Amino acid sequence: MANWATFSVLLAVVVIMLGAWTRLVDAGLGCPDWPGCYGFIKVPQSDSHIAIANARFPDTPVDVAKGWPEMIHRYAAGTLGLVVFGLAASAIRQRRSGVPFKLPLFIAAFILLQGAFGMWTVTLKLWPQVVALHLLGGFTTLSLLTLLVLRLRKFSADQAVTPTAARVTPNKPEQPAASLAGFRPWLFGGLLLIIMQVALGAWTAANYAAVACTDLPTCQGQWWPEGMDFQHGFDITQHVGPNYLGGQLTADGRVAIHVTHRVGALVVLGYFAILLILIRRRDHSRELRGPAGLVAAVLAAQITLGLANVMFYIPLPIAVAHNAMGAGLLLSVIYLIWRHYQLPLQAQVETATHTTIMHQEITA
Repeated sequence: MANWATFSVLLAVVVIMLGAWTRLVDAGLGCPDWPGCYGFIKVPQSDSHIAIANARFPDTPVDVAKGWPEMIHRYAAGTLGLVVFGLAASAIRQRRSGVPFKLPLFIAAFILLQGAFGMWTVTLKLWPQVVALHLLGGFTTLSLLTLLVLRLRKFSADQAVTPTAARVTPNKPEQPAASLAGFRPWLFGGLLLIIMQVALGAWTAANYAAVACTDLPTCQGQWWPEGMDFQHGFDITQHVGPNYLGGQLTADGRVAIHVTHRVGALVVLGYFAILLILIRRRDHSRELRGPAGLVAAVLAAQITLGLANVMFYIPLPIAVAHNAMGAGLLLSVIYLIWRHYQLPLQAQVETATHTTIMHQEITA
């Protein structure tokens, strides 16, 4: 199950990247229906199939080049769904062994909801609210699958501990070292900031606001552009019905979204720069230095990709990588929090193992 869960995490990253690719090449409505494409299981390509498709959807003639990105994304998402359902079925079969049981079932239920948002993304013609929630749902699915991998691998490691070691484990308070215990709420605060920044990125993408500012470090030659329309930029009551391909907001509304996303990036950068430096200074056991270094490296890469997006006017490879690295940043923070929680447990296992070895040596 741990191996299959790891595969599902990798596949979820691919699905997120394919979703970004689909959106960036303006193929979000490459197939006007769901789950097929013009009523076919694949993009119609023969003259007869194209004629049938055009007759079915006269307002959206077939564009094969845009249909395939959409369908490839759907095929990958469908495969991920099958893997998740397989994990849920396996958890049900092995529930008496103590394997994580509720989380796989929750992920399976959540991926059904995510599939519904995928359908609404098409049927509601890229309504920004649904598009943004669909993007957040993809990141949520990835996060839950990563948590499942960590729990399954921990379960496997716990199973490998000998019964003797388990019996002699001393009763110590399940708290990390005093120098690190106080970081827990700050780590969760950082996770909340990442989630908010991901949501801002999703709203930026859904409203096609990534190209609203094309210069650095200013926006349209100003540090704080005049006329930014925050009211309409963050209006979540946009009407259902219009085709939102390319966006419907005014330029001032998109600038407001873009600038807010930039400010959010600066807040995240400053927050984690201070937090990671403090963790490094107080982590005398060096248990968190690896995870903290990973967060720092991913954050630096993400900031660099964001700057490159603006400097080179949203090139497709960099824009897709920016989406993938955003997922990587979220997962690296989750992993850091996980390792923080495991600090006392690792100390207990190490103490138990050391005690067992000493007992064996004395007996011998």
